[in-house]
Amino acid sequence: MADRIARLPRRPSRRPEPIDAARRRYRTVWISDVHLGTKGCNAELLIDFLDHVDSETMYLVGDIIDGWRLKKKFYWPAAHNDIVWRIMKRARRGTRVVYIPGNHDEMFRQFTGLNFGGIEIRRAAFHDTADGRRLMVLHGDEFDAVMLSHRWLAFVGDHAYHLMMRLNLVVNAVRRGLGLPYWSLSKAAKHKVKNAAQFIGRYEEVVARAAGERGVDGVVCGHIHTAEFRSFEHNGRTIEYWNDGDWVEGCNALAEHHDGRMEILHWPEEMQRRIADAAPAGEARAAA
Repeated sequence: MADRIARLPRRPSRRPEPIDAARRRYRTVWISDVHLGTKGCNAELLIDFLDHVDSETMYLVGDIIDGWRLKKKFYWPAAHNDIVWRIMKRARRGTRVVYIPGNHDEMFRQFTGLNFGGIEIRRAAFHDTADGRRLMVLHGDEFDAVMLSHRWLAFVGDHAYHLMMRLNLVVNAVRRGLGLPYWSLSKAAKHKVKNAAQFIGRYEEVVARAAGERGVDGVVCGHIHTAEFRSFEHNGRTIEYWNDGDWVEGCNALAEHHDGRMEILHWPEEMQRRIADAAPAGEARAAA
């Protein structure tokens, strides 16, 4: 399977990057949990993000390709190939791209320390912000008790999760037909379930404590598909916890501005604002 994935970027891009697209420029962006190779991946939203955002450094914080699902059934539409092309092209243009494989793309962990086409593969990384904070960057499955103690249960949960993702596709197809914006069924369900909320809160605390024990100022991770910022106290120090979300449910990214300020981007909302801002200009041209 790894050989088949390695050959995918050689295919021509179905949809070239727009030349005239207005781009936001950040110092750093983090994305994770794209799950290329699954029907739940919101590829069109991620393509729009890549076409409208540039950065000096990009971290791919794990689960970019879903090897678990690809082992069961090979699924790779043209839009997924377009994402790979865009990331590789970004590396060729001079963006530093650091890939930290997660549990779903763990087959790439064996290449830790190598560089492929300008993309650095790392088990974890440390990032220094423009205002002097040091952040640990890792996928985060290292701190998931289910992954560590009951791997079989993680696979069962993965199957149930992807069933919900299929239902999510149907729900949003109907919403698009009604002219409504993207909405995540699974994200809404996760926030309603008490046990899920407790797990997320505990996970965030454990990851932040691990960062504090390593002497850094904060941590950036993914894995649980929940974009979030929280601060924790550890041995008299404030530790920042950042989760960059995912591109299956919330479609989020984390961005660092050039002054070191951090921001979680909720891309469906960003797209809606861009469309709304463009509408008056289009109406004005039509009236003229």
